[in-house]
Amino acid sequence: MNLGQRYDRRRFLKETAVAGTALALSATPARVRAATATDQRPNILFAVGDDWGWPHCGAYGDKVVKTPVFDRVAREGVLFTNAFCASPSCTPSRGAILTGQAIHRLEDGGNLHSALSSKFRVYPDLLEEAGYFVGLQGKGWGPGNFKDSGWTRNPAGPSFKSFEEFLNKVPEGKPFCFWFGSFDPHRGYEKGSGVASGMKIEDVWVPAFWPDTPEVRSDICDYYFEVQRADRDTGEMIKLLEASGRLDNTVVVMTGDNGMPFPRCKANLYNYGTHQPLAVRWPARVKGGRTVDDFVVLTDIAPTFLEAVGLKPLPEMTGRSFLDLLTGENPIRRDKVFLERERHANVRKGDASYPCRAIRTREFLYIRNLRPDLWAAGDPEKWMAVGPYGDVDGGPTKDVILSRRDDPKMAEFFALSFAKRPAEELYDLAKDLFEINNVADKPDYAKAKKKLRAELDRWMAETGDPRAKNPADDRWDRYRYYGAPAKEEAAKAQPAKRDEKKNKKTL
Repeated sequence: MNLGQRYDRRRFLKETAVAGTALALSATPARVRAATATDQRPNILFAVGDDWGWPHCGAYGDKVVKTPVFDRVAREGVLFTNAFCASPSCTPSRGAILTGQAIHRLEDGGNLHSALSSKFRVYPDLLEEAGYFVGLQGKGWGPGNFKDSGWTRNPAGPSFKSFEEFLNKVPEGKPFCFWFGSFDPHRGYEKGSGVASGMKIEDVWVPAFWPDTPEVRSDICDYYFEVQRADRDTGEMIKLLEASGRLDNTVVVMTGDNGMPFPRCKANLYNYGTHQPLAVRWPARVKGGRTVDDFVVLTDIAPTFLEAVGLKPLPEMTGRSFLDLLTGENPIRRDKVFLERERHANVRKGDASYPCRAIRTREFLYIRNLRPDLWAAGDPEKWMAVGPYGDVDGGPTKDVILSRRDDPKMAEFFALSFAKRPAEELYDLAKDLFEINNVADKPDYAKAKKKLRAELDRWMAETGDPRAKNPADDRWDRYRYYGAPAKEEAAKAQPAKRDEKKNKKTL
């Protein structure tokens, strides 16, 4: 199925209304040329969902969304329970995946709708130089403009219409590296598509930071509907690998780039903004049926791929290979990750970023909001892009909260998603699963906060974060924003998907 066909939602609804859990496993694979094994280095299939967050797949216990392909990769490979994106925003997250570097090192690449300098080395280029055949289908690096910064193709690789076309062009005996960037489950959604496909809103689990209403539950189902479609598309690629005899020596990785496009998720350093599904399958070297609880960040993807094929990670990479966790060979334990964000959409007066840095451990999430005077979700009035509170994608859940903000029962939900935030936030994860109660000023947590603050400061300094020396550094405010300005009449209507469609030609 090609990208155009995937957007035929009515056809998909009809196909899946009865099929349910068989979404990704029923298609008959097209014919592709069988592999000739002369180069024993592994192939790589990297499948990344657009705004797909944890824990929305069957392998993590979600009872509504059906993800048989992800579940298979997890069952036959390694399931990670503590994987996080480097930044909860598409462009910087994908830049970190490709370069293996923290986003504060990527200059304007640390912002959404930006450029990424061609001076930054990316793993597809490194593998191509090492003899790999590389390719891309769908959304690679972006959204943004890579041509303005010296690239002749998307940093994720040259584009192909389909994985089948790519496989048939892989030279005999040559290993490959392929990036599949689904456009799902990014908004906008066809309202009611989830329920129409057979999901029941009463079965949905609603996080405690949203109001539990029928509109919210249905919105979650619509998101699930697109998660299932991305899962099915990846499954069709896996069946092609099986048919050509390439699957067992292919490193298959499935993950998302940031959290779901809902309030207090995407563009936030909270769990629902940064925690990602991650499963890796590679039977030729990795024993399946295992779950890993160590902490990894998607910045670790590039060095892992390089080490898996016998190359050394670049010295400038701040990520580190987790091949040891995959193979179980003398693994080095990992108990924390560092998270950050700069400008997401251009939604604050003066083109201002909303800089945050954070450290996440098993016990705590500590966030430093470096501009607490600004609105975390974007200005209440439209600035340049999107619309009011524009760092939150438009949709029914956002609409429910904003339209009823004056209702005393809705006040807490409005504050959690849209109000200004203090300079420091600290959440006790054992007691506060949804990170609602900030204990940063509680005396009982003073010792923990001091330790976490010091660890975050050390990481910022060691990785060359400009904000380590000058927290008020305004360079990210001044980088060009390539996203489309919002139209007055459409400012409230699912702007993120509209911007996405306008940028597909450059991705």
